[in-house]
Amino acid sequence: MQKNVLEYLENTVKKFPNKIAIIDEKSSISFEDLQHHAKCVAATLQSKSINRNLPVGVFLPKSIEAVKSFLGVLYNGDFYVPLDVKNPFSRIEAIIKNIDIKYIITDSKSVKLLNALDDSIQLIIFDEIDFTQNIELNFINYKSSIDMDPVYILNTSGSTGVPKGVTLPHKAMVDYIDWVVREYKFDDNLILGNQSPLHFDISASDLYVTLATGSTLVLIPESLFMFPPKLLDYLEEKKVNFIYWVPSILTTISKLDLLKNRNLSIKTVFYGGESMPTKHLMYWKNNLESTIYSNFFGPTETTVICTHYILDRDFADDEPLPIGYACKNTDVLVLDDEDNLISEINEIGELCVRGSSLALGYYNDPEKTALVFVQNPLNKAYPEKIYRTGDIVYYNKKGELIYKGRKDFQIKHMGYRIELGEIETAILAIDGVDNACVLYDNENNNIVLIYESAKKLEQKAILLTLHNKLPKYMLPTKFILLDGMPLNINGKIDRNKLKELI
Repeated sequence: MQKNVLEYLENTVKKFPNKIAIIDEKSSISFEDLQHHAKCVAATLQSKSINRNLPVGVFLPKSIEAVKSFLGVLYNGDFYVPLDVKNPFSRIEAIIKNIDIKYIITDSKSVKLLNALDDSIQLIIFDEIDFTQNIELNFINYKSSIDMDPVYILNTSGSTGVPKGVTLPHKAMVDYIDWVVREYKFDDNLILGNQSPLHFDISASDLYVTLATGSTLVLIPESLFMFPPKLLDYLEEKKVNFIYWVPSILTTISKLDLLKNRNLSIKTVFYGGESMPTKHLMYWKNNLESTIYSNFFGPTETTVICTHYILDRDFADDEPLPIGYACKNTDVLVLDDEDNLISEINEIGELCVRGSSLALGYYNDPEKTALVFVQNPLNKAYPEKIYRTGDIVYYNKKGELIYKGRKDFQIKHMGYRIELGEIETAILAIDGVDNACVLYDNENNNIVLIYESAKKLEQKAILLTLHNKLPKYMLPTKFILLDGMPLNINGKIDRNKLKELI
């Protein structure tokens, strides 16, 4: 029974020692060398008397070096915390303080910045590690770990401005990886084109699928996502056959009509992290007809996802895409405001999750943990945790889960309870609207539509179409046309920046 994600690497090195494991902008590395270098990182940590089961920060650009550091931390029996080198220093400092990180692996370029941190924090300079050394490594820390020990902490935004450290155990990641590899029949022929930053859980999925199958992970240069035609050239060159991207990137390619006359090798597309506009997914399906498309849905707190939906039919532009069904060893509960289980068609409730996919909680934050990791209200017999996602969902006639919006995106306008996500779905189906985000201006009681339109579609035309889709009280009352939506570091629409416009 596997208890540690490093066992994927151990097994793959035996099968494919010389196969290329990872390609980045500067170089590539084999599985055998990746393992050796990771152990060198672990040996360096041990030489500094760093004990097991501690959070170790990794402050490096998206690169092979960062992956070596992640795995080296695990070989020392610790867990890693990816720190985004592009974050403002104040946010990095807040994360370090919140998690109480005492050790950070970084490079010589970043030392000056990190030297401003508290003197108690020890920096391990990656550039100074000797990767030619004969490793003297004590495996007691790694071998004595159990499957409920943490593998990593990913930091998500918090409502108070302090990031929340979502702490994931090895067991949750192993269960997820074993399931996704079997469910989608992945093998060593996979070539993964990674889009997300390494502090985003989609990248964790890409990495551990690679280690589990002996496939090749391509860390796509971040600059290419600014130039979609060059991005597709790169996918063709590297023969990438699998991508797990956020919808914003897929939508951009669709809007620019870039899939025609292409020789892409893509056989599987996962999309997740935000809602995918139906018409743009249909564009992909119509241009890459033999490709499998799957909606991967779930928060970081449920180890990448909790539900998935493999596209099995065509959808109308104004028809929402299902988030589907629960993953293996995961159960989803749809609860109403009184915590009663919902099973009726079209009745909305909060999506709650139970099973081995749950995070351990928020690191150093028992109060926030207790708010959302709660006792299952349907089980009075023994302790059983569920996670309250805050997502509002319902079952359609086919028994598929449909995402409707967030509890915190729910508004009360003109006496009605309204889900902003429902308005967005209707607007995104309009011909001429390329992208859209709906926000609520509480001060002026305005439903605000911020949108992109290459056709420069005007307010009147949008309202004429929406009148046939939405009740009057759900229609936007303020319109803002942008040339392009601002995106955050994960490639999602940056709603915080858009709020500044209203």
